[in-house]
Amino acid sequence: MEFINRLINALVDVHPLHSMTVHFPIALTGTALLFLVLALWRRNEALEQAAFYLITLSAVSTIVAGLTGYRDYMIRFEGDAPLVNVKIFLGVTLFGLTTVIALTRWRRSEILWRPSTMILYLSAFAGSFGLATVLGFLGGVILYGF
Repeated sequence: MEFINRLINALVDVHPLHSMTVHFPIALTGTALLFLVLALWRRNEALEQAAFYLITLSAVSTIVAGLTGYRDYMIRFEGDAPLVNVKIFLGVTLFGLTTVIALTRWRRSEILWRPSTMILYLSAFAGSFGLATVLGFLGGVILYGF
């Protein structure tokens, strides 16, 4: 029982929850972009479908990372952390972009294979990965400084 109490204490009190959840949107958007590029290169619909699932999971994980980030902001930083407004704006933008990508792909499964939408679709994936990367960098700046 002591081990369980120590584990719960470590997860809730000692380690910031946001640090544990923030890696998911970064990894998922990066992997989704990789799978999309591989799908284009190999003309493989299964890889494109995997990219769709990954970007959908990224939208969900962005919500979790945002909620844990706000919790850590209020509890660990007592409402006084630098760059919070920028991070909130970029986090909401990332959630919006990944959600729009997922919903658009869900409604139009051929979006990657149409020449008129291919570049925009690929750019949206790259933009979501770029946003997630910048958010990760800003989180590092908050914790460790420049």
